[in-house]
Amino acid sequence: MYRLLIVDDEEIITQTLYEVFNQSMQEELDVYKAFSAKEALDWMSRTRIDIVLSDIRMPGMSGLELMEKIHTYWPRCRVVFLTGYSEFEYAYQALQKANVKYLLKTEGYNKVMQTIQEVIDEIKYDHQINHLLKQSVEQKDALVSIAQGEYFRQVILDGYDETVERSLEMLEHEFKHFDINLRADERVLIVLGRFAYTTDLSYLQKVDNLSLVRQIWDSFMSDQINSTAVIDKHGDLIWFLQPSMQAGQMLGGRITTYVEGTLELIQQACQATLGVDLSFTMSGKPCNWEQVSSQYEALRQLQRMHISEGIPVIQVAHSLTLSCSSSSEGFRIGPKVEMMTLHLEAGRIKEFMESFEEIESYTLNHNDSALRSMEVYYSLSLMMLSYMNRYQLNEQLTDMNKLMRLDAHASMKEGFRYIRMIAEKIFSNKHSDDRDRASSVIDKICNYIHEHLSEDLSLVRLAEVHYFNPSYLSRLFKQEKGVKLSEYIDECRLRRAKELLGNADLKIREVALQVGYEAAHSFTRFFKKATGMTPQEYRDL
Repeated sequence: MYRLLIVDDEEIITQTLYEVFNQSMQEELDVYKAFSAKEALDWMSRTRIDIVLSDIRMPGMSGLELMEKIHTYWPRCRVVFLTGYSEFEYAYQALQKANVKYLLKTEGYNKVMQTIQEVIDEIKYDHQINHLLKQSVEQKDALVSIAQGEYFRQVILDGYDETVERSLEMLEHEFKHFDINLRADERVLIVLGRFAYTTDLSYLQKVDNLSLVRQIWDSFMSDQINSTAVIDKHGDLIWFLQPSMQAGQMLGGRITTYVEGTLELIQQACQATLGVDLSFTMSGKPCNWEQVSSQYEALRQLQRMHISEGIPVIQVAHSLTLSCSSSSEGFRIGPKVEMMTLHLEAGRIKEFMESFEEIESYTLNHNDSALRSMEVYYSLSLMMLSYMNRYQLNEQLTDMNKLMRLDAHASMKEGFRYIRMIAEKIFSNKHSDDRDRASSVIDKICNYIHEHLSEDLSLVRLAEVHYFNPSYLSRLFKQEKGVKLSEYIDECRLRRAKELLGNADLKIREVALQVGYEAAHSFTRFFKKATGMTPQEYRDL
């Protein structure tokens, strides 16, 4: 879904266009309105806007001046000027800019809607992989990419070697040596990306997808952001970001907002072109290079805690106070058990059980030494215990007293059966917790809507209040409630309006204000569309 912002100082025009697009294109557009350029820029600072439909002449700041400001916030934003002025000078100035169209108000609402649909189609085309690939001039050499990955994994993600004092000059030398397009003397923002493949893909297909995702990333980010991407040991992508030299002053302190909004576009492009859901977890503010390791661990913990599986999420760690336990790093066990740890943390029960059964079958059917069998049992037990301690599940799960006691089981087979039972309980508990958290969040949002019907209930506002990304909140609400968020808000407003109309002392305009409509005529249109009657006709009945 794309975001359309309507800007005009004439309230009747803005309100009418707002209602027209909300009614006719609600499946494709999330619509917002502003009555001045200043209010429009406030929206720009709060969330990504894809299309701006603006009057070209307004008090204080013209549409052309506004357009320049818009592109400093969101360079990919499309602008459509709607004006009563047909002078060639204005049309000429508007058409000289990229991603800008020009319409006369006399051309009517159908023409406006047609033009916005054309803009949406253009945006969709830009997201197609063939077009994105054409924009990619050249790819980094494979050997350089491998060297960069090894450098970041060993030096950054695993922490600096405390026996080596790394000066700024040394970091700059290393970055130059590995062709890393980042500055050692500036703070860095971290983004962690995780794939949720919808189909079974071969290893080669996954590698190809990783390459294509990096190309998509570069096509969206390269205008404003310098970044380097590596793959961590869990198979997730990590990006290290800094504003480009020319964009540094322009972005200022809003790099997080810019990156978060652009990540939504990258998500949509990955789904549209690759059929791949990509979730992101990003730090809430840039950090020093020596803090990268701890921030990365905190982001991984936040990544594991997201509310709902199956929905691509963008999480922003505004407060990196999570505990960065490194207990899982202490295991000296085979790759199968290490892979099980990853499946357990990600909630992949099918893959976990497949690995478990393979280890169980091997251990029970091979005549290894008793010590070797004990090692396998306690490796699995320690993995389970570590997970439960890390996520404080000890009080929620009972019958754990035999987990670290192999001698409490009648046989090794009974021991494996016991570990399987504990694993099933953990997965069941995790699924239940995810559902409870999602339900709790949606309940809070519903309560907020009921208590603030007269206020701003836009998707962006609800996302800000509840610390969500707007697109994720919209999908989560639809998944949990079965209806779109906008439809739910309309139902609440309609129900409340009917109650208030029963009070003869309240004027229609007062009822409209209490359910969030500043203009009485807009409330009347909304009410009649929903009930077939005007508010006055309903009251008379």
